[in-house]
Amino acid sequence: MVTQILFGETFSILEERGNWLLVRMHIDNYEGWIDKKQSMPVSDEFIEKTKESSNHIITEKTAVCYCKNDSTYMLLGKGSRLPLSTGSTFHLGHNVYTTIGKTKAIPKKFSVSKVAATAIEYLNVPYLWGGRSIMGVDCSGLVQIVYHMCGLDLPRDASQQALTGNAIDFVDEALAGDLAFFDNLAGEIIHVGIIIEPGKILHASGQVKIDKIDHNGIFSQEQGSYTHSLRIIKRL
Repeated sequence: MVTQILFGETFSILEERGNWLLVRMHIDNYEGWIDKKQSMPVSDEFIEKTKESSNHIITEKTAVCYCKNDSTYMLLGKGSRLPLSTGSTFHLGHNVYTTIGKTKAIPKKFSVSKVAATAIEYLNVPYLWGGRSIMGVDCSGLVQIVYHMCGLDLPRDASQQALTGNAIDFVDEALAGDLAFFDNLAGEIIHVGIIIEPGKILHASGQVKIDKIDHNGIFSQEQGSYTHSLRIIKRL
């Protein structure tokens, strides 16, 4: 698994093989295969409306929604997008759904002040390679969905995310919401985390957790040693 498509996110179909679809996500151009049963065809007009709509609503917590047409219920995970939303309702195809649960509008402008608080809500979520949901995340998936909920869409992988923003010279200058990137012995970016306060970083490694960070990297109190070597800190 390379990534996850959350409810309400759209994609283009590049290829079809039996029950499998090769798709490209619109949010970050990531490509991968999905089971056809997990997709719902929508029109180009629908996709354009979702892009143009000023009502970009996202679920803040796990939410329940039901279809007004046939009383079908669905469970939506945190971070799901509600297309063409009007208050507590949203439209999908010819169906209208009502949401029971906490939702919020995605900020039209990036709000860095909300990053740390949003990130902490994922504390203790298990690590899952390719994950982007409350049921499991990887390091860059965590960063991507947190920043998305705060109004900024980032690339999917840590190495791609490291190309964004402006570099911070010293770790002591890092502020809540900054991103810290870590490399391996070959100099490749392999990990990313979110600074939540001076000297502390939230990242997905085994599970989403908070560790200490200094100019050397991440220090794990559990292991009593450094686990990741700091490469660069970026401010977006």
